[in-house]
Order: sequence, then structure tokens, then C-alpha cells
Amino acid sequence: METVRPFVVDVPDATINKILDRVRFYEWPEEPEGGGWAYGTSLGYMKALAAYWVDNYDWRAEEAKLNRLSHFLAEVGDLTLHFVREKGSGPDPMPLILSHGWPSSFFEFTHVVEPLAHPERFGGSTGDAFDVVVPSLPGYAFSGKPQKPLGPRTIAGYFDALMTKVLGYDRYVAQGGDWGSAVSAWLGFEHAAACRGVHLNMVGTRGADSVPETEEEKRWDAERRRRFKQEGAYFLVQSTKPQSLSYAMADSPVGVAAWIVEKFAAWSDLPETPSGEPDLEFRYTKDQLLTNIMIYLVTRSFGTASWLYRGLFDDGPVEFPAGGRVEVPVGVAAFPGDGVSKTPPRSFVEKAYNVRGWSEMPRGGHFAALEEPGLLIEDVRTFVRSLR
Repeated sequence: METVRPFVVDVPDATINKILDRVRFYEWPEEPEGGGWAYGTSLGYMKALAAYWVDNYDWRAEEAKLNRLSHFLAEVGDLTLHFVREKGSGPDPMPLILSHGWPSSFFEFTHVVEPLAHPERFGGSTGDAFDVVVPSLPGYAFSGKPQKPLGPRTIAGYFDALMTKVLGYDRYVAQGGDWGSAVSAWLGFEHAAACRGVHLNMVGTRGADSVPETEEEKRWDAERRRRFKQEGAYFLVQSTKPQSLSYAMADSPVGVAAWIVEKFAAWSDLPETPSGEPDLEFRYTKDQLLTNIMIYLVTRSFGTASWLYRGLFDDGPVEFPAGGRVEVPVGVAAFPGDGVSKTPPRSFVEKAYNVRGWSEMPRGGHFAALEEPGLLIEDVRTFVRSLR
């Protein structure tokens, strides 16, 4: 077994002060009349968030919350991976790896770690307990930065090695959304010897021969294309010229925040305010939004995190090969308010996945673990009961 060493989040004061100074003295751009969120991130909201950031946000308090969890670093191949690990209650907790995406971070899962590992503390049974492992993707947060862009298929190899060679598990379940869904799908496809099941709250990776056939599938595909035209500018930039974007973001905490906050506003299941704008703080507190943003800033990882989009194409096949299918059991939680990647019809998903569980959620969007942690936790528990 490889060496695992404890890690504590401890950001130097100088780093925090430099970020806050950049926010404090930021020179604001203009906004079109009547703009609001229609042209991107609302200027009014960003000014309010920045004011809170410099006057009320307490990184040290948030850092202390992060450190209530057990953090570790481990060498996996040529990379250092950061991960949170919580050993579960009871005699036989199921190992579970939770993989985040962009513009999220391991922070998205910090609120579900304890309920998944220790269900008896929340009115449940130790029979549903998990050994929970939450890694940071390569190039994200406190994980090492790769030398070049990596795609989800390669990352799945690193994560399988983390679970089997480093942590010594002979079986595990993989769960994820966004990039985490692609990583989890590849774990089920190429690492089925240890990955005994996959649970997804987004389905993005398909088979090369998966094409819409039914009317329902065709309507979904048309809507998917429409959404991509509306929401996909970030994807095109980050999958083609991520380095050009990195120069600006490395110099602007407010720029990073605006780029990320826009996605939380557009992709989450949010009501509208009386003025017709998305009510971000219906789902998230300013502290939650800022802690996720700060994780990108204190690690200077916005650039290397965005490389993953280029890695998707540089790294080999984007899709499962024709005739290929994830044959391990797969559970899907379809959250209706996902503003960027609405779950395909079950008939389409079954072309490339052995679907054994399917849940149409009553609410929630792209960032399920933060938006609706209770719904996600219960769906993962229900799905995994059949695998124990």
C-alpha cells in the first residue's frame, strides 16, 4: 500500500490578504442598461458579494470547518492527489468515492460526508454506512497540477488506483455529477473489477453509437442542443483556448468569482426574485459560494482546473466505443432543475448503461450535493443496498 499522509488546510495570511486587496480595489466594468443576469453575471449581485467578501466573509472560520474533516495527500503514479476520507460506522461500510466537477470542488460534498459515513447519527442504520472518499480532481484545489490537460478517462485510472492500490479496497461504488459523472462512468466501464456500481446525478458520457431514436429522445436532444447554444460559451473557450483565459483569471479574484457564480445561477434549481432575477441565496449562502471560489483562488488552480475541458479531447475517445456499455449496475438521480445538462430519457441512457435504479427527483439542479443533500444521500443509499 502506498504512503498516505495527513493534510491540514492552512492558507498563509499573506495569500488571503492579497486576494482581499484585489477584491477591495477592483475597478468595476460597465453593465448594459436592463442587463442584470441577461448578459452574464449581474453587476449588482457581484458588487454585493464583493462587499460581503471584504467586510464579513471569514476564511479562517470556513477553513476550520473544512478541517473538521480528515484530509490526506497521496502519491498516485506521477500525481499527488488530495482527498477527504471518513471511515464509516458498523462492521462492513461500503467504500464510496465521490467525484466533483467544475466549477465545483471537493467542497460540494463536505456536507454529505458525515451522513453517508455515519447514518445512525441522523436517524438511520449502520447497515447503510459508507467509507467515504472525496478526492480533488487533478489540477483542482490541493491536488497536484498535471503537466498537461487530462481527461476524465485518464482521471478514472488515477482514482481507481487511489481506491485499490493506495487505500486497499477490493471493491467500491463511484458517484458523481458534472465531470465526476464522466469519471465515474469510466470507472464503471474500464475498472469494473473493483468498481461494483455507479451512481450518477448527470449523464454526459454516451456510447459512440448512441443516437436519439424515439420521439422523446429526439425532443431531449433538440433541447440539449438549444441549451448548449445558450450556456456553452464557457465550454468552447475552456476546451479550445484555456490558457488564454488563465492569464486574466490568475490576476482577478473578482473575475474568477463572476465566472463561477454565473454557473451557479444558471445551472441551479432557483426561484426568481420579485425583479425576475435568479435567487441564488435560496439555495446557497454567500459563505458557501465564496468558500468554493476561495478554494480555486488560494490554490491558484482556476487555470489547471479548466484544462480538463481540453483534456476531454486531447486524452483519447470522448465516448465509449461502439458496442461498449457500462455493465456494472448503474443508478441515476435525475434532478429537474439542472440548467445545463438535463438528464436524457431512460431509454437513451440504457443504450450505454446497465440502469438498475432510476429516480425522478422532485427538485434540485446541477450541484445536487449542495442543493438537495438529503435527496442525494437517500438515493445513493437506496441504490447501493442492492449491491451490498
